[in-house]
Amino acid sequence: MRTGDGASLQERIVALIHERGLVPGSPMPTEVQLMELLGASRNSVREAVRALQALGIVEIRHGHGTFVGHAPLDALTPSFAFRVRSGPGGIRALHDLVEVRELLETGLIAQVAHSTSAPRLAALEALANGMDRDPEADRAFHALLYESCGNELVLQLIGLFWDVYHEVEPTLGPPEERTAEITVNHRRIVAALRARDAEAAQEAMRLHFRDVKARIARAQARPAPAPPS
Repeated sequence: MRTGDGASLQERIVALIHERGLVPGSPMPTEVQLMELLGASRNSVREAVRALQALGIVEIRHGHGTFVGHAPLDALTPSFAFRVRSGPGGIRALHDLVEVRELLETGLIAQVAHSTSAPRLAALEALANGMDRDPEADRAFHALLYESCGNELVLQLIGLFWDVYHEVEPTLGPPEERTAEITVNHRRIVAALRARDAEAAQEAMRLHFRDVKARIARAQARPAPAPPS
């Protein structure tokens, strides 16, 4: 096996997975086998496997063994949220995150305008109308919106962005600031999709994100709380 002198033990285990053509669900070499293959101690192998488990690259099934994981992107949510909350610029980092998501979604919505079925439109409309009562309806709306694209990575990325944003969102102020505008914006998106108007759908999505970024800007403009005495 080609490991590379500068590769960390985690990187070498990932390289082993690829070199052996192991796919999600495949059994991993045993701990003893990994020690022999990598020339590493038991403790070092265990630490590396635990680190890969945290990323979803490896799955430990107690009583059954260790398997290749599916590496879902939501495993990155805690570190991503930490980066946004503690990085330079504070709330500005959240603005950057939203801007990336806007670029992704405004690009995809034109495709959706030509592929969304009548039953899906009805479900989207029901979710839009329920956003003032159920905060989870927002996430469900965006997941359903792009389901017809058939791109699992897109769905995971949007889910990751949504999770990070809503973990940080309490720092933006009272949630009632967004209730009315979010419902109107999502209804506007549904109306454009129902008309099969790709340009109108893109503009509706831009308006949605404009309001999100405006809320972030208002939070940035608020004076910082006084330190405790």
